[in-house]
Amino acid sequence: LKSGIDILVGTPGRIKDHIQNSKLELSSVKHVVLDEVDHMLDMGFAEQVEEILGSSYKKGSENNPQTLLFSATCPRWVYDVAKKYMRDEYEQIDLIGKKTQRTATTVEHLAIQCRSSQRAGVLGDIIQVYSGSQGRTIVFCETKKEANELAMNASLKQDAQSLHGDIPQKQREITLKGFRDGVFEVLIATNVAARGLDIPEVDLVIQCSPPK
Repeated sequence: LKSGIDILVGTPGRIKDHIQNSKLELSSVKHVVLDEVDHMLDMGFAEQVEEILGSSYKKGSENNPQTLLFSATCPRWVYDVAKKYMRDEYEQIDLIGKKTQRTATTVEHLAIQCRSSQRAGVLGDIIQVYSGSQGRTIVFCETKKEANELAMNASLKQDAQSLHGDIPQKQREITLKGFRDGVFEVLIATNVAARGLDIPEVDLVIQCSPPK
């Protein structure tokens, strides 16, 4: 930062810290990219983002940065909020269109009803049938507690590890590397693993409850 950089990639909290500590100055920024903009503007980050960009944007100025917003899902409110950062002639590029439920035609979808007390046993059987002993499976849970309990449940016959927000970043990276390398077969995760992860050759994805 001291010697000057061309591109800065960061989370809102960290960037804000650097600005407050006078280690970062953004008045001459030419391009601003917000990734996962629906989450960025929804999860309490909106105020931080506005504060960070305050020095770069001047109301009505022709010299404001080019702004690029990316998101896998764009509810109507995202567009409404996004207009605050965009010029009047902004362009909207939609790669999904009206096919909001479109999924890969090569993926089979199954819904299985079972009591929560039976879930670990049913999961173990499903993984055995659909993923086998060598295949890779990702199981999504609602809570960190649920992820930990399932990962340690004896009903899962395969090796399993959990991944969630309470696990330090370094350990998360070790866990993901182990999963990619086949050190263990089942990754039990909260939605921390749902966005932006590239894990090839996953045979089975299980959601423990309908996604909210």
